[in-house]
Amino acid sequence: MSSTDTAAYALRLGDDALVLAQRLCAWVTRAPTIEEDLALSNIALDLIGHARTLLAHSGALDGTGRTEDQLAYLRTEREFRNALLLELPNGDFAVTLARQLAYSLYARLLYGELAASADEVLAGFAVRAAKEVEYHAMHATGWTVRLARGTAESRRRMRAGLETVWPYTGELFEEDALTRRLAAAGTGVNPAGIRESWEKAVTAVLADAELAVPAPSWQASGGREGLHTEAFGALVAELQSVHRQFPGGTW
Repeated sequence: MSSTDTAAYALRLGDDALVLAQRLCAWVTRAPTIEEDLALSNIALDLIGHARTLLAHSGALDGTGRTEDQLAYLRTEREFRNALLLELPNGDFAVTLARQLAYSLYARLLYGELAASADEVLAGFAVRAAKEVEYHAMHATGWTVRLARGTAESRRRMRAGLETVWPYTGELFEEDALTRRLAAAGTGVNPAGIRESWEKAVTAVLADAELAVPAPSWQASGGREGLHTEAFGALVAELQSVHRQFPGGTW
């Protein structure tokens, strides 16, 4: 298996984690309760740890020798390969939870299979990450049910949150030549292969919440090719602002 392919794959997964972590960091001091402030902060820290491992591995394999910091802070918008779901604006708390539900259930399945990767770094990372995203999934599941079974307003918001993010979920499961090569070599996971399990998991959660699974009439795509939403530019600018203001700075 080409090291370039593995580097590109690690970059995708690392960008997913990094971008979602940046979104979740915006909830610090703004979450509905102190407990949720801490919970979302801890989830964001887990994701930053995932991003560091994956981006460092990508930089070690792609021939450039770039560090995780260089990949995070010195690329342009078009060079990021995250799925569009992860860059969606936070919206209200229910929108954030709907995004967390979709991603954490996906990541739990993905890392569960990636733990058998022929790449030792990816396999070792996945074993640890799968345990962490199990908590992320429990957190999102609990809040989804709580809001859906709460007041009429909280139920309306949870339903609206799901409707907002669901058109972006399909991209998580798109396969292409890269993922097919990696899956055939036993290095990566074919995302299309975990979609059915993800749909079953989502359906079970929403059945408990007494909500229907959204059926969007369209599906977003393009993030894996560097085509992003309008909101992404501001996110990248904020992510990179300190590093660009103090280039070479260390703390």
